[in-house]
Amino acid sequence: MAAPFQNYDGGTFLTDLVTRPEFLAYLSEEIVERSAFVQSGVMTRNGALDARAGGTRVRVPYFQPINPNEEIIESNATWGESGQGYLTPQGITASEQVMTILHRGFSYAVDDLSKLGSGADPMSAIRGYLAASINKLRTATLLAQLEGIFGTALADNTLDISGEAESDISAMSVIAAKAKLGERGESLTAIALHPNQYYYLQQIGMLTFTGGNVNAGDNITWGAGGINVGSVGVATFAGLRVIVDSQLPKASGVYTSYLFGPGAVSEGVQQELRIEAERNILSKQDVMAVDYHYGMHVNGVTWNDAADNPDNAALEDATNWTLKYDPALIPVVQLKSGTPLDPIAS
Repeated sequence: MAAPFQNYDGGTFLTDLVTRPEFLAYLSEEIVERSAFVQSGVMTRNGALDARAGGTRVRVPYFQPINPNEEIIESNATWGESGQGYLTPQGITASEQVMTILHRGFSYAVDDLSKLGSGADPMSAIRGYLAASINKLRTATLLAQLEGIFGTALADNTLDISGEAESDISAMSVIAAKAKLGERGESLTAIALHPNQYYYLQQIGMLTFTGGNVNAGDNITWGAGGINVGSVGVATFAGLRVIVDSQLPKASGVYTSYLFGPGAVSEGVQQELRIEAERNILSKQDVMAVDYHYGMHVNGVTWNDAADNPDNAALEDATNWTLKYDPALIPVVQLKSGTPLDPIAS
């Protein structure tokens, strides 16, 4: 007969399911696989931004892009700006950008009565939602940071057509947004859209002429199966890979979208994702805590506040960001537009 107070070695405990290295590795991999910003190449890991040795911020030194002053070479002893017959050496200046480190986490507790009353294991359900939930939180943080950056620092990279007669998102407006960077607009490879705008583009992409030539006065017949529309919808639009996220801002019919170049957002890590679990015998609860310590950086702008570890409200504050060099060299553009597919006014 088994001892009444024996703790069986073969039993399964919460810590076995949560803190095992393979579970953490699987969860970290799942977070990456589910992140559209990572999969599209918009966000990349940058070891130079890691702060594993400690600290509250990462200082990123960089050289200012050069703008050479061209001189005319002549066959005499007085040419050039020097007036001495030689090219005048020019210098390159260095500066630094700051990435503030974010310390974030959350916790859940489940008591025995909740399991007994529901006939299910709530903690198991929580574990199943972790990857999607962490991605949602990280995306909210990224969008808050972009909102602050474009408030002042990158205002020159914003195209706002929301107040114009033709305010709906279209190929024309997206290409006009690309043109904010001049010839560097061709470096943009992805666009992040609110679902309402995405579904509108999906709708117009599915309308295609049934005939090759249409003359004035002819009846126009529409058919399904337009260009760039597959079984899963619009994969690309105006040459850009589409990222769909309902957390993108919308207010009073004005939608904020973002166009990105590859690696436009860099991520640095101070400590990897950590999950800890304990059993509280006095409260009869299983407790799980999650924490992660990282930062996101758009090269060309800097965190300008003396304090670090900001919340999302501080990240949205435009006064906390400063531009470090020519905005045309920063491959991120903000587009404010509308859509006729706006089922929920806000």
